[in-house]
Amino acid sequence: MKKNLITLIIAAVLLVIFALLLFTFQVRQSEVVVVSTFLKPTATETNAGLYTKWPWPVQSINRFDSRVQTFADIPSETLTADSTMLLVNVFVGWKISDAKEFFPKFPGGSTLAAQRQLENMLRSAKAAVVGKHNLSDFVNSDPAQLKFTDIEKEIQNSVEAELAKNNYGISLEFLGIKKLGLPENVTQSVFDRMKAERTKFITEAQFKGEAEATKIKSAAERQAADVIANAQADATRIEGAGVAEAAKTLGVFQENPTLAVFQLQLEALRNSLGQKSTLIFDERTPPFDLFKNLPAVNPGK
Repeated sequence: MKKNLITLIIAAVLLVIFALLLFTFQVRQSEVVVVSTFLKPTATETNAGLYTKWPWPVQSINRFDSRVQTFADIPSETLTADSTMLLVNVFVGWKISDAKEFFPKFPGGSTLAAQRQLENMLRSAKAAVVGKHNLSDFVNSDPAQLKFTDIEKEIQNSVEAELAKNNYGISLEFLGIKKLGLPENVTQSVFDRMKAERTKFITEAQFKGEAEATKIKSAAERQAADVIANAQADATRIEGAGVAEAAKTLGVFQENPTLAVFQLQLEALRNSLGQKSTLIFDERTPPFDLFKNLPAVNPGK
């Protein structure tokens, strides 16, 4: 009796497990599940947890990775707007945004098939976008002239438009240029073009520098001319003031020539005497004749 009870319990547990396997399914955190009823997608479960279903063949479960998938395409030769062959390698990040639409578009919901489709779209988008830009937008001695960000955005917009048009249930998370290359037969010509552009840039910088130097030199010369003109004007004014002052005293000297001679002699003596000077002179020679007939000095007084 006891042995039969254990057998019944084990059978009941196995029955419950079997029922759970038949009537339930689990969704993990990193996946999205499409529930098909009679092979047609009818429901999508994106939240992790346990769900109920009807057993096969009524309903079937299709699981897809909801994480971002990444890949880099094979570098392909693409012609630029100025007819230069360029090798462009692009990396892409994508994920399934609508599993219900994604599932019937690709056999068995294959992510490899979806990636191949994306690669084809990417190849067409690259050719179209790169063909609108010159080589100088990709390779330039002046970093400000590069247009990597704009080109990447144009390629991504082109692919996203194609995805939306066909309703593949795929979204692009990011896209960027991974590597640029040049075929060997055009490498030297590109380097020569870069060298010519750099030489042109240097010439323009020198021209601007010389023009700025000429401007500064002209301004300095004008300023110097203004200073000299002002100084000459001040000198003329001072000279005129001196002549006017001399003219005032000229009348007095003309009326009394002796006073004028005496004044000149005093000025000559003042110029010849310094501090603690010792003079040896002939009192008969002007202006030292002023020392003749001086009154005697009494030391006692």
